[in-house]
Amino acid sequence: MKFRLYPSAEQEQLLLQHCSSARLIWNLALEQSNYYSRRRGPAPNYNLAAAQLTELRQDSPWVAAGSQTVQQQALKDLDQAFKNWWRNPGHFGRPTWRSKGQHEGFRIVGSQASRWQRLSRHRARVLIPKVGWVDFRWSQNPAGAKSYRVKKDAAGRWWIAFSLIPAPLEGPGNGSSIGVDCGVSKPFVTSEGDMHQLTGLSAGELTRLYKLQRKLARQQKGSENRERTKRSIASLRHREINRRKDVIEKLTTQLAQNYDQILIEDLKIKNMTGSAKGTLTEPGRKVAQKAGLNRAILASGWGLFAQRLEDKASGRVSKVNPAYTSQTCNACQHVERKNRESQAIFHCQNCGHSDNADINAAMNIKAAGQAASASGGYRRSKPALEARTSTEPLLV
Repeated sequence: MKFRLYPSAEQEQLLLQHCSSARLIWNLALEQSNYYSRRRGPAPNYNLAAAQLTELRQDSPWVAAGSQTVQQQALKDLDQAFKNWWRNPGHFGRPTWRSKGQHEGFRIVGSQASRWQRLSRHRARVLIPKVGWVDFRWSQNPAGAKSYRVKKDAAGRWWIAFSLIPAPLEGPGNGSSIGVDCGVSKPFVTSEGDMHQLTGLSAGELTRLYKLQRKLARQQKGSENRERTKRSIASLRHREINRRKDVIEKLTTQLAQNYDQILIEDLKIKNMTGSAKGTLTEPGRKVAQKAGLNRAILASGWGLFAQRLEDKASGRVSKVNPAYTSQTCNACQHVERKNRESQAIFHCQNCGHSDNADINAAMNIKAAGQAASASGGYRRSKPALEARTSTEPLLV
């Protein structure tokens, strides 16, 4: 659960000190870990590093002035980051240095995470060590959270995120189902004909963004004017991201509440957005076009849509193989590439059925998922109807 934090000017300076303290301990522990090798021996574990932190606080008053809770959690975060890297190096990278302006945040755990009070309908406050009571905007109840993280984004806004995942939403219980097709021009199209477009920046906001980017390129690095320009650009970027997230959150909530089974495409987004640069010996083709397509795919929010849908409708989301769903006629199941005349028009060469191409694909996804659920597994009667479903609850 994430909330907007509203510290005063004095509290903001104390929060920045916590962030600086967390970065210092992280970087010191990372430098120590990088020093050790097979020849020099293993790096200190968390318990030894925590003991060394206690000694450091005794010898350095300026380190002792910071919150011990914040510093210990920085050690725990680094220890967990190394464990994640060792267990799954293909997904997690090696822990790197934390720098000012990019890594402004810290974590509080234990009983201190429950020290919050609700003040009014949309207002609450949290007691942060050595900072005091800080107001935040109330929208949900974070009761039961074991920890929280305070963070400052690039636009200068403060946030507090409680480590608590809300319970899944309940479906209507009438056995209803719906298919959802994901695209670039129309990010989300349902089998019932609803088309959902993500909201971005307005024409005026885009013009201002481009002016700020040109201005940033002319400014001297390290100057205060350049930092203000960067914050203005970040503010516009965050506004765009928030608008897209708002559409996805509302759409996933609507689907989770109104349907018992939701069928979506099993898209391999990481593979779809791979680079086309190639190598020196075998350079890629149409690299700029592929880069533009990758940006459009990532901006469509397919991954966030699938994740939030599984969070809200746990155990009721099935993923369908998207192969041939855009070339298959939903009326007669005829599969042909020429059936899709354009990006938006579908016209079957066999039976003459015409429909919007995205709606036809969404209906195929729904039919494929229903067939797979009924048979208890795969159904390969048609290439477009090959599907994979998952009835296991989401592990979080």
